[in-house]
Amino acid sequence: MAKQKASPATGKSRPAEAAPGIDIGIGKRDREHIAHGLSRFLADSYTLYLTTHSFHWNVTGPMFNTLHVMFEVQYTEQWTALDAIAERIRALGFKAPGSYAEFAALATLGEPPAAQDSSDWRAMVTHLVAGNEAVCRCARKVLKTADAAGDDPTADLLTQRLQTHEKYAWMLRSLLE
Repeated sequence: MAKQKASPATGKSRPAEAAPGIDIGIGKRDREHIAHGLSRFLADSYTLYLTTHSFHWNVTGPMFNTLHVMFEVQYTEQWTALDAIAERIRALGFKAPGSYAEFAALATLGEPPAAQDSSDWRAMVTHLVAGNEAVCRCARKVLKTADAAGDDPTADLLTQRLQTHEKYAWMLRSLLE
């Protein structure tokens, strides 16, 4: 039996129309594999975003101003990117994870120790270098899946994210040399 939906004009019930299936030239199984990989990438990216933002709030010491500003630039850019990743998952026809529990289950990137010493800026920077590199490794895995399926929009998104996170890792690593 068809679901009933109220007409906006009359308020009377009418049969609800089923949404058309997804036919974007990528089969459901490939879309599912890509979406799962993107969900893992989103979880790692979100974890890195939270860590970068936390370090922005809590950094102290002689590198305060430099790192406070650098971390803000990075977490602001990362925040915007999270939306693009989640929306790509939706465009592929799957639900994007959006809770701490889902992110924790999917993420490969660990959080920093809870008692991170905010005066140890080197530890913060080292942790962010490792985090950006881990996000790159995750992106490369999903990129292979997207390439194999001919999913150019996902490949483009991941290529852009790789460029950004490789640059962040380089910039942060340079502070430690």
